[in-house]
Amino acid sequence: MPYWLRRLSFLPALLGILILAGCERATEQAAENTLTVLAGSELKDVEPLLPQLEAATGVRLKFEYSGTLDGVERLQGEESFDTAWFSHAKYLMLEPKARARVRASEKIMLSPVAVGVKADRFKALGWERQPDLGWKEIARAAEAGRFRFAMTNPTSSNSGFSALMGVAAAFSGKADALTEADVERLDLSGLFKGHQLTAGSSGWLAEAYAEGNAPLDGMINYESVLLAHNATPGAVPMRIVYPKDGILTADYPLLLLDEQKRAAYEKVVAWLKGETAQTWLMRETRRRPVNPAVAADRTLFPEVLLGELSFPARIEVIDRLLLSYLGRQRRPSHAFFVLDISGSMEGERLNGLRAALIGLAGGDATLTGRFARFQNRERITLIPFSSRVEHDLVLAADMGDSPQSNERTLARLRDHAQALHTRGGTALYDAIVEAYRQTEVAMRDNPDRYYTIVAMTDGQSNEGMSLEKFRTLHAGLPESLRQVRVFTVLFGNGNAEELTALAELTGGRMFDSRKIGLSSMFKAIRGYQ
Repeated sequence: MPYWLRRLSFLPALLGILILAGCERATEQAAENTLTVLAGSELKDVEPLLPQLEAATGVRLKFEYSGTLDGVERLQGEESFDTAWFSHAKYLMLEPKARARVRASEKIMLSPVAVGVKADRFKALGWERQPDLGWKEIARAAEAGRFRFAMTNPTSSNSGFSALMGVAAAFSGKADALTEADVERLDLSGLFKGHQLTAGSSGWLAEAYAEGNAPLDGMINYESVLLAHNATPGAVPMRIVYPKDGILTADYPLLLLDEQKRAAYEKVVAWLKGETAQTWLMRETRRRPVNPAVAADRTLFPEVLLGELSFPARIEVIDRLLLSYLGRQRRPSHAFFVLDISGSMEGERLNGLRAALIGLAGGDATLTGRFARFQNRERITLIPFSSRVEHDLVLAADMGDSPQSNERTLARLRDHAQALHTRGGTALYDAIVEAYRQTEVAMRDNPDRYYTIVAMTDGQSNEGMSLEKFRTLHAGLPESLRQVRVFTVLFGNGNAEELTALAELTGGRMFDSRKIGLSSMFKAIRGYQ
């Protein structure tokens, strides 16, 4: 072979090496210009802004959504994220392991937690004549049965957490100096007598409130959510109350976790705090600007924020307050768990179900596990089903106020979960009807409890009642029972469309445990109970 031809034969290999090197460099540049973000679910409304951000800065944000306490737990561990972005970082910055990962923090936008009240109810309560309306006045109306409201679970969502902090500060007369002894003396049960709808997410709460299925007078939520509700065509407008004895404002800090990504982080922060992004965030998400050069739109935000609360300096105080809410302050709940133990659940699926129930019964010592576990004054009913309701396996357990008796109850629940075994087919709707029947009986004795049904299945309902027959039966239920929501859990090969339809029919929500695991999903559902 001539020398020149031998030289040419090397060209394809050389070209391949150059292409490979170019691809590797492009991949490196893409990684350098991408920030992974552990984000609160309420930031989904920021996604339409991200293409503008990338075009202006060359940096792409890649979101993964998480609840606030779940996010703290994940940052305590080994999960790798470049940044985190939640509605606030107050709890996170008190937790040593999570705080140690934070390299920088910049506030991006503002939204106080406020109280939305239907205009006619606001007038009927005489609140137009009370310019200094505070949490104590709201609590008196709730205790008297004159103000029924929606609010997220403080252990699952920052809007409910911020409201709880405001109420605690108002009733104790202090916030940053709040002690564990102060928490023990608090009695907030009057306010929470009016708490008729709860949720683990501010967005879902707003959607459920807008559906109008429950007799509600208002909603405690972010100002931005309340403003969005009022701007919705056909919505019943609300007056927005900023309690004068204290509010907490979400400031949405973007946290840098990976020092090597500081350059990209600083580009993103500078652009987000610039006039273009701040104006977009104000107009499109109804959050207040942090950039003083961008004037707050007074047609959106008539109130200047006053009475901002400081935050407790010790995480132990916050934890005690959250546990006090769950165990003493809120309305006691009765949770029905309708559990598929059909033959297809044999093996890993049944083991996953057992682990989820054991975790809720005190077997999960993680941060989120502590708050998701069954609490004082709760009643828990397990209704296993296969081809029929397995009445020999149905268990009702009551949590009281005594730690010793509650530990015995939790041990009983753990033992019962461990003893579950598979059999037969899948009669999902028959089991849900049984849960409604038991709910009706329970309501006669305890009408003030908060009732929910959780139904999980790993397959198609193939025996007993159909969805259409259940739909007819549900329409004929008394009004009080129709307000009991069914939260469905998709597991294994369950029918996603049918489980979604079932949840929506009852005003509930479908959870897909195939993505994050059954134990994590059951903990998330606890925010709706």
